[in-house]
Amino acid sequence: MSDELVVTADGGVRTVTLNRPQAKNVIDAALHHRLLDVWHDLDRDPDARCVILTGAGQTFSGGGDFAFLKAQHQSLDLRYAVSHQAGGILNAMINFRLPVVAAVNGPAVGLGASLALCCDLVLMSEGSYLCDPHVSIGLTAGDGGALLWPYMMSMIRAKEYIYTGARIPAAEAMDLGLANRVTTADTLMTEANALAAKLAAQPARALQTTKRAFSKHIAQAALAIVDYGLAAETVELGAEEHIDKVREFLGPDKYDAIGG
Repeated sequence: MSDELVVTADGGVRTVTLNRPQAKNVIDAALHHRLLDVWHDLDRDPDARCVILTGAGQTFSGGGDFAFLKAQHQSLDLRYAVSHQAGGILNAMINFRLPVVAAVNGPAVGLGASLALCCDLVLMSEGSYLCDPHVSIGLTAGDGGALLWPYMMSMIRAKEYIYTGARIPAAEAMDLGLANRVTTADTLMTEANALAAKLAAQPARALQTTKRAFSKHIAQAALAIVDYGLAAETVELGAEEHIDKVREFLGPDKYDAIGG
């Protein structure tokens, strides 16, 4: 198992931790691959009843790793491979049989926000926030953002946040319907574990089939949205406008110095 993704067990609860705290849990090639595999691994765990997804340190996930992103700028083959994997991650989480509780312990940005909102229940610590900056860096937000956000708040509100890339603080996220509750940083994992234990104690088959019924809403929408969104993003990852936006965000010298 990669050290970048850690799975721990406590009774029927499995905690999946994004484990790159020194890099704000941004998602590089190795972590992207593990995020696909882990849901299949947990699905085969006969004793698992509920999962918590969180990040190590003070960030849930800062989104995509810039070195990983730059590598995609330079390789169409890599873009296709990553796009296929990204669709696999979304579908694996949407169709995962066990309930998943997101413990959002800090910023959840881009893919990080999509990972959080793919979960069944979302707990956020004070000071955390959600943000999807895809459009702001010249990319289609056609997978997680366009798919998930309108299911949790009104379409018109979702468009504002996705189009502008604005941050949504934890309390506002709860008011909008993107989170179930807000906790202090110190109590986040205590509350997440208590909620996960409560779900793990429910009749397993009834809970899992009920989750499957809920999941069909998003799974049906995903058929219409995700392939289009990822195809558009695959093209845009090689476009000058997107690369210029990333260079502008990082600064040309920093961008040029990034490996990949």
